[in-house]
Amino acid sequence: MRYIRTGSLKRLFSIKRRSFEGDVGKQSDSPEEDNDEASVIAPGTELFRRPTWKCFSFEEIFVATNGFSSENMVGKGGYAEVYKGTLEDGDAIAVKRLAKESTDERKEKDFLTEIGTLAHVCHPNVSSLLGCCIDNGLYLIFQFSSRGSVASVLHDENLPAMEWKTRYKIGVGAAKGLHYLHEGCPRRIIHRDIKASNVLLTSDYEPQISDFGLAKWLPSQWTHHSITPIEGTFGHLAPEYFMHGVVDEKTDVFAFGVFLLELISGKKPVDASHQSLHSWAKPLLNQGDLEKLVDPRLGGAFDNGQLDRLAFAASLCIRASSTWRPTIGQVLEVMSEGKIEREKWKMPEEEEEEQEEYWGYEDLESECDSTTSSTTSSPLIVVISRRN
Repeated sequence: MRYIRTGSLKRLFSIKRRSFEGDVGKQSDSPEEDNDEASVIAPGTELFRRPTWKCFSFEEIFVATNGFSSENMVGKGGYAEVYKGTLEDGDAIAVKRLAKESTDERKEKDFLTEIGTLAHVCHPNVSSLLGCCIDNGLYLIFQFSSRGSVASVLHDENLPAMEWKTRYKIGVGAAKGLHYLHEGCPRRIIHRDIKASNVLLTSDYEPQISDFGLAKWLPSQWTHHSITPIEGTFGHLAPEYFMHGVVDEKTDVFAFGVFLLELISGKKPVDASHQSLHSWAKPLLNQGDLEKLVDPRLGGAFDNGQLDRLAFAASLCIRASSTWRPTIGQVLEVMSEGKIEREKWKMPEEEEEEQEEYWGYEDLESECDSTTSSTTSSPLIVVISRRN
């Protein structure tokens, strides 16, 4: 498969930049145009300004990262490396570079897809794309997240345990970012790799969803997307995606449920014995034994009401049947203040029995010990073959 030539990409980026910059702050003289603009924003979603981004020169990012010094590397994944840097104006940036040793054209396509996806995204809980560079390789330039990823902070044994109020803030903020991707964007975006290492933190612990290498646009007239091969992260894959390659918003909702359990428990998505976090947590959720879910490092310092909300939201998200999972908008409702309508989500007995019969991930052959133990903010992709 051949990709767009560099010159064509440069022209495309130049056109896009001028278009975005021209639209920012522009007042429409036509009510019809205003209606069209409003029609792509979900009810209750704040209308954010269109993003502005530019093509950086290779010299700019080379100088900013001190020649891509190993001391400036903050993450490395399956096909990309991430470096921190400082521009001439003092702004801190993160430069994501397609690894030189990567010769897989599909990875190059994923990298370009990430550019195209992020160009349409603008939300405080989604990583902000400043621009890109296509000289001497492929590079994405982001605002630098000074605290790293949720995974790097949550699982670093050399750091104090993350406070409960911070965990709750991260859970709600990440849900808002995912809600924007699903319902607030001009085009529906399915992330496909929601996990703690792909949620970055600003200096005040505001979460930002990052790494759109696996993201898919889903046309409004489509109910789902069928994808092969199955890509994602072990422990986060929804049953319908793992077994049939079916992707829609509920795929992200399942992964978000695992993310909530990770925040609550401080455990990784898969433990050393290859047991998945959601299969460990499900009996405790069903029994209502929520205190056993909580990270013991917190020493009991947590809000019971918030715990109840996060735990109930997680229990809905990790349901085996996507039909009985909530939308991310409904997850936000559960997590917000007010009475939790538990009866609304009660499943028929036959559905509950079917859920219990669903196999867990712990019986799978795991080839991803290094992935499950990683805490970098760069993308880490596991391709798992389905069993017949």
